[in-house]
Formats: sequence, structure tokens, C-alpha cells
Amino acid sequence: MAKFSEGYLSYDEEQLTGAVEAVLFAAGEPVSQEKLAEIFGITNSEVDLVVTRLENRLKLTLAGVEVARTEKSYQLCTKASHSEFVTKYLEIKRTSPMSKPALEVLAVVAYRQPVTKGYVEQIRGVDCSGIMNTLVEKGIVEEKGRLDAPGRPILYGTTLEFLKRFGLNSISDLPEIDDGQMKINVE
Repeated sequence: MAKFSEGYLSYDEEQLTGAVEAVLFAAGEPVSQEKLAEIFGITNSEVDLVVTRLENRLKLTLAGVEVARTEKSYQLCTKASHSEFVTKYLEIKRTSPMSKPALEVLAVVAYRQPVTKGYVEQIRGVDCSGIMNTLVEKGIVEEKGRLDAPGRPILYGTTLEFLKRFGLNSISDLPEIDDGQMKINVE
């Protein structure tokens, strides 16, 4: 069995895999590759190898959880095939589907981020203050800074929650679009 002894911890592969699983379980949210490397005193590439080993072990044992990868972060989550039972147990009410206007705003933000609310309104041709606030409250969109322009408007972009909800590893996984599909309404 290979040893990971570069850092201050000296674990064999099985021990390290179990320890990473414990950290991901306890975190309850995505943990960055860099944070795991720091915790265990190993390199980022070794973290990825250990997480891949954990993914394989969870598949082989038919575990009820799996590793969700989002960009350079990892999280333990319920397998989709078991979500109905977890939902019943927790008595979670399914969230209502997003409205068409909310999806339109989200699409503009996702494909053109970082963007201002004004930019989204130019594309859609209507006020989107309420929708943008709702997307921020739900943690799907967040403030990414301010535009260096008069009034310093807020720049918005998508979050890790957006990636998780839509089953994406990164923004680059979004389907390609024709630039002509997002024209600014100048009427």
C-alpha cells in the first residue's frame, strides 16, 4: 500500500481516504482542494487521487452517498437514486420550479458574468430587481464586486450552489450558445 508521508501526517491510502471522507461528511458543504491539501499536508494532485479513490470505493460498496465535484471543490451528497427517501425523512418540501423570467435572468448572469443588473435589464427589456434579489437570497447568484463606472454598480455572478443545482462541474460545462441569442433590446 502506498504511503502519503510528505506532510505532517503519515497515512496509508486507505486511512487517508477514510479521513478525507470524514472531513467531507463533517463539512456538509464543498471543501476546496487547497483546504484538503492543507489539512492533510499533501499536494493538490494527491488530494484529487484520494478523492477519486473515495469515489470508486463509494461506487463499489453501493453507498448511499457520492462525491460531488464543483470546480476545485468536493462534497459528499446523497445519490440521486436515494433522494426521494431522504426528502421524505427530512420532510423537505420541494422548491417550486423557477419561473421563466428567473431562468432568463439566471441565463444572462451565467453566460455573461460578471454583469450588472442594468445589463441584464437591457437584454431582457424589463426591470429585474425583484428577480435578482430572489436569486441572491437563494444563493444562486452573488455579488462579485463593483463596476468601475459612475455609481459603481454591483457586478453579479453565479455561485457554487448554482453549479450544484444544475449538475455542473464548472461554468465551462454550460452548453454553447449563439451570441445572436442575447441581443440588447434598444427599443
